[in-house]
Amino acid sequence: MKAKYLIFIAIAAATLSCTKLDEKVYDAIPGNLYPETPEQVASLSVVTYQKMQNMADDGDDQQGGWWFLSQEISSDEICGPTRAADWYDGGKWLNMHRHTWTSGDEGVNRMWLFFWNGITTCNKILDLMNSLPQNPALVAKKREVEVVRSFYYYLLIDNYGDAPYLTSFAKAPSMPYKASRAAIYDSLVKTVTNALPSLKAIDKKYMMNRYAAFSLLAKLYLNAKEYSGTPQWQLASDYCDSVMKGPYSLAADVSDPFKTANENSSEIIFSIPYDEDNFTGFRLHMRTLHYQMNLKYNMTVGPWNGFCIVPTFWDTYQVIDKRRAAYNLWGLQYSAAGPVITDGETHQPLDIDPKVPALYMQPPSFTPTQIRTSGARVGKYEIKMGAKENLSNDFPLFRLTDFYLMKAEAEIRLGRNGDQWINPIRVRAGVPTWTGAALDSLLAERGRELYCEGQRRQDLIRYDVWENAWWEKLAHGKELRTFPIPKWATDANPNLLQPPH
Repeated sequence: MKAKYLIFIAIAAATLSCTKLDEKVYDAIPGNLYPETPEQVASLSVVTYQKMQNMADDGDDQQGGWWFLSQEISSDEICGPTRAADWYDGGKWLNMHRHTWTSGDEGVNRMWLFFWNGITTCNKILDLMNSLPQNPALVAKKREVEVVRSFYYYLLIDNYGDAPYLTSFAKAPSMPYKASRAAIYDSLVKTVTNALPSLKAIDKKYMMNRYAAFSLLAKLYLNAKEYSGTPQWQLASDYCDSVMKGPYSLAADVSDPFKTANENSSEIIFSIPYDEDNFTGFRLHMRTLHYQMNLKYNMTVGPWNGFCIVPTFWDTYQVIDKRRAAYNLWGLQYSAAGPVITDGETHQPLDIDPKVPALYMQPPSFTPTQIRTSGARVGKYEIKMGAKENLSNDFPLFRLTDFYLMKAEAEIRLGRNGDQWINPIRVRAGVPTWTGAALDSLLAERGRELYCEGQRRQDLIRYDVWENAWWEKLAHGKELRTFPIPKWATDANPNLLQPPH
């Protein structure tokens, strides 16, 4: 078990030992089992981070999930092809990539639930903290939880637009109306800004410290035009500066932030501390690797042969770009013992064509080899020898390289030059530097660098290309910039169908 997760458990264990709370209390926090001291309450904030566990996968129908999947599968980077009888799954992967989802699609349903589980948990903890005698330590911890809640709300408005804005669980109406996206955005900016003096300057990378809050503000301001109608490029640039003044630096190797033991990466600002046994939920390797690629890594389980890179996105990488090989898997595949792997159905050497020919592949239009072995697979996150169904890599939510590129974008949009923040990243990738970089080139560079980190959907929207046609997705209108609120939610609360109040 990784050291970072031991610390994560220790926080929870300390709370349990002092308050005699069991695991179920972390989900519900019954009133008759409130902790005895403000210090014990402060430790309970760990549950607000634990709710991020489902961000990288599909989660379940009780806790939600789908954030990472929806950001990437809906983009021009990654797809989940239907491979004969495999990966159709009611059309959910096709719908997400083609932007033909409805209010009943699994991704739409579970992502909404995931955000609200996080928000509601934060509000329960804050209600509990507000019920106790106040002291500086408790107030500081409250500010931290408020920023965690703001992070969940940022994701909510980014994906759904207008939504209810609730800051208490106990005082929440049974059927709330929506607030406007702009009003929520304004409140988030104020909440996070007000919390800054109370946040620790440096803390664990899976806790909301001051630099993580700077990162959140930079993201809010970078997307302010979309959220509020008013661009805030200068403030976005300023808060990128605040992030870059922190104790972070670019790693020498493009793969360093994605290794199994990446908790000490110099680039990661805020992350989810996944662990293969004790904090599960990161299964990208299972979703992308070919069935027989378990032999390549001596895996204890068999992968599912699904996700791959979109062929037009593959073409954006130069052959000399180190990220092309570091982030993708293709070509002849060899077992850990040395011999070439054989495909289990075609009985031919497993040779992965980096370009998948279609999103929906059925015989006889496509051969078994095309169906089973086409499309470069995602190899960005290290798959260690002996990998299990879940990875132990931390998943970076805020990474320094992103803020270099965000700084460049804000500067270019302000009519200035962004080369000095782009070129260190390109030098590391082994590709030529730029002079006078333009926005369209920067968007492509963001894609190559931030590939499969959950950033692409937001980027495509901010650059006004989300509506464009690409590969097997048709052009559409701006109404699809947000997902619909799930039908089950509007059936339970018809007020969600009303305009913002």
